[in-house]
Amino acid sequence: MPLILYGHPFFSDTQKALIALYENATPFAFRSLDPDSPGSAAEWLQRWPLRKFPLLVDGERSIVETSIIIEYLPLAHPGPVRLLPDDPMAALGAAAPALFYADWPHPIGADYPAVTAYRARLLARPSFARAVDEARRFRKLFPLGAPAGD
Repeated sequence: MPLILYGHPFFSDTQKALIALYENATPFAFRSLDPDSPGSAAEWLQRWPLRKFPLLVDGERSIVETSIIIEYLPLAHPGPVRLLPDDPMAALGAAAPALFYADWPHPIGADYPAVTAYRARLLARPSFARAVDEARRFRKLFPLGAPAGD
């Protein structure tokens, strides 16, 4: 049975899990938890009544919480791209989706060239760009308005 990921594509924690799966082209089925997919929500609630997502299902095993999913994938489904650095302290900075969204209400701007450059590198990564594109249809839900540009 292939991996199944339950989550919402506009939720940054779901995006982190998606990026990890996309980085190594790990085969999986995505079940979007949105009003247009009521069957996915019913399946998810059967598998995880605590109502937390993302949820990764690998056969009979359910893996909850983004960080644990990202730690689990290299162990159970390794690929050519290392998802985590060797140094456990360095592995604590999975902030890519949050950084992406942080620029919307308060543009990062030229005062922070390193952060701006890091954000640009993220958007250039195919796995990150794919997660951003898949969430694009939900931008209207962002309470402060979403820029059309990225």
